Amino acid sequence: MFVRVLGGPAERTLLVVHGGPDWDHSYLVEPLARLAGSRRLLFPDLRGCGRSPAVEPLTPDAMVADLAELIGGTPVDVLGFPYGGLIAQRLAIQAPHLVRRLIVASSSILPVPEGAFDGWAEYERRRASCEDVSGLDGVEWTRAMAYATAPMNVWRAEAMPDYLDRLSRIRFTASYLEPWRSGRLPSPRYPDGPERLAALGLPVLVLHGRQDMTFPVRLAEEAAETLPGVRAVVLDEAGHMAHVDQPERWLAAVSAFLDEGVVSIR
Repeated sequence: MFVRVLGGPAERTLLVVHGGPDWDHSYLVEPLARLAGSRRLLFPDLRGCGRSPAVEPLTPDAMVADLAELIGGTPVDVLGFPYGGLIAQRLAIQAPHLVRRLIVASSSILPVPEGAFDGWAEYERRRASCEDVSGLDGVEWTRAMAYATAPMNVWRAEAMPDYLDRLSRIRFTASYLEPWRSGRLPSPRYPDGPERLAALGLPVLVLHGRQDMTFPVRLAEEAAETLPGVRAVVLDEAGHMAHVDQPERWLAAVSAFLDEGVVSIR
C-alpha cells in the first residue's frame, strides 16, 4: 500500500482515509499538511486506489485489514472522508484498540434516507448542471464524474479553482467501478454501525458542511444529539468538500478536537 508520510511525533499520529473509492489521497493533503511537525500524518492510498495495487479481494474488510497493519500496535487518531469516513468507522468497530479518536468528515454515521434532498431547489439546480458522463467507462468515467459533480461538491464559487486544481493532480483508478455497478461491492456500513460505534465510548467528531449535497447535514446534527460520545461541528458556507470551501475553520475544528476534545467551533 502506498503511504505518504509527513513527519512528526509518532505518539501524535493522524491517519487520513480518503474517499472515492477510486480516488487517491492527494486532495486531502491541504490543509492537513499544516499539522506536520506537531503531528505525524499518514496518507495511504487504499487498496486499488492511486498508487496502491488492486490486490484481491477489493472489499471494505480488506481495506480495514490494510489500515490495521499500517497502524501496527499503537493506537492513532483517524480522520475518514466520505467513503473513507465509512471505512474509518468500520476500522474503529473491528479494531477499537487501534483508534484513539475518530473524525467523520463529510460523511455520516447514520444511513442516508431516500429523498434526503427533496425540496432543495439549489440541489436540483446544481444536479441539473452536471455534465452527462454515461458514455464513458473505466478511469475516464471516474475522472469525468469527479469533474462533472464539482458544482455539487464545492459550495463557494471562489473555492472552485482550487478544487479543480486538486482534481487535476489525482491519480484516478477504476478498480471498484465494475464491482460497484454489478452490486458485488459490499457496503462499508454496518447495519447496526451507529449502535456499535456508540458502544465503544470513543470520542467522535462529525465535521460537516452545512450545504453538503452528498450527506445531509441533519444527519450530522442528529448523530450528535442521539449517540453518546459524538459531537458535531457544522461549517456554514461549505459543501461536501468542506475542507476546500472553508479550510481555515475546517482545520481549526480538526486541531481543537485532536488537541483538547473541543468541538464548539462554528
